[in-house]
Amino acid sequence: MTTMTETSARFREFKMPDVGEGLTEAEILKWFVQPGDTVTDGQVVCEVETAKAAVELPIPFDGVVHELRFPEGTTVDVGQVIIAIDVAPGGGDAPAPAAAAPAQEPVEAPEAEAEPKGRTPVLVGYGVAESSTKRRPRKGAAAAPEAAAVAAAVQAELNGHGAPAPAAVPPQSGAPAGGRPLAKPPVRKLAKDLGIDLATVVPTGKDGIITREDVHAAAAPVAAETPAAVASPAAPAPAVTEAPGVVSDSARETRIPVKGVRKAIAQAMVGSAFTAPHVTEFVTVDVTRTMKLVAELKEDKDMAGVRVNPLLVIAKALLVAIKRNPEVNAAWDEVNQEIVQKHYVNLGIAAATPRGLIVPNIKDAHDKTLPQLAEALGELVATARDGKTSPAAMAGGTVTITNVGVFGVDTGTPILNPGESAILAVGAIKLQPWVHKGKVKPRQVTTLALSFDHRLVDGELGSKVLADVAAILEQPKRLITWA
Repeated sequence: MTTMTETSARFREFKMPDVGEGLTEAEILKWFVQPGDTVTDGQVVCEVETAKAAVELPIPFDGVVHELRFPEGTTVDVGQVIIAIDVAPGGGDAPAPAAAAPAQEPVEAPEAEAEPKGRTPVLVGYGVAESSTKRRPRKGAAAAPEAAAVAAAVQAELNGHGAPAPAAVPPQSGAPAGGRPLAKPPVRKLAKDLGIDLATVVPTGKDGIITREDVHAAAAPVAAETPAAVASPAAPAPAVTEAPGVVSDSARETRIPVKGVRKAIAQAMVGSAFTAPHVTEFVTVDVTRTMKLVAELKEDKDMAGVRVNPLLVIAKALLVAIKRNPEVNAAWDEVNQEIVQKHYVNLGIAAATPRGLIVPNIKDAHDKTLPQLAEALGELVATARDGKTSPAAMAGGTVTITNVGVFGVDTGTPILNPGESAILAVGAIKLQPWVHKGKVKPRQVTTLALSFDHRLVDGELGSKVLADVAAILEQPKRLITWA
């Protein structure tokens, strides 16, 4: 997708790019520049958050910032102009910047003045339509009130004749003859959340496309008739009744919008839990020798400059177990009804960040030596904590490790990362009484839990993988004899 347009010889516009894999929108987290600032090609101007990660956006040309189209906290559709740059400062008086759009309802930014002859912009799901060459009408703050007036008139007409809404939709409604209403995916979601039938919405966008403003306008009369049916996102939460006649203070609750990474996590986990049949197995293992190995590796000059911890050895143990049981490293292709065997391991490491849990992965982890694996782990964790993990770093994982032991938790039943076959949970390593060589002694003990997709991995295979990991951690020399 083209991310910049040229409105004149002097001003150039930069559009919100698709920084992920087919994502439709992103939230502007922070602007690093303001109007009047000088920018250079490649300079980062803002940070945005998609459904996958927070990403910094560089500007692709030099100039002076003329206008920021959206304030921080605004969710912007991919393809909308977010910043205008004066590439020829001093060449004349620039027009005054327009006021930034409100964060709750960003208006559509204007696109390039002229469309190519014979084609109209491609709307996802509708392909390319033929049209004549004409300018795209610019939309401002007046679009929403006009749409509201039209929608109100239509609703009043319907109410006056008592006709059911779907049957009385005028020809200029959002539903083309014999087809579904034209609207972008975010607009469809908005209509669904507000309980609005798109077939009853009067479109004001080009070529009969329904916009956000059209949906909000259609929702206004509905809200007036049934105020309790649709709750405005900006409306205060209703008070919670704790006992008859006693209402809690609104200050006792905090409502946090679910969006960005956290929203994607929720959707992915629900999808995984209800599509892949999970099976979880557990094993408790004496890792005293592994802890001694970790202490020795910290003093090894070949490991200088990299972080050595139990997770490093556990990761290497899992890679060896996968090598011994390669069938576990696979994926389920629902469309083609096939099991896709992976001959590489992109090892995911679950990382807790301020924006939620993310799972970046180490590409081709199976080919890395222990020092290389340690270095990759260190970079992955540091990048995740800084919130700089890219969407590419989280794509293509095959197997994941989640270390719940850092929170003092013994174990858990982890949910598979979507598209993966197995996930290993590592519990806290604690000093416990353990029977060792016929005597009860204090030993370093932990519990491992392996969840796997039962469509791909049967009980025997899953048990073998988990048993191999446990055996290596109990006797780390197997890293050499089994590798």
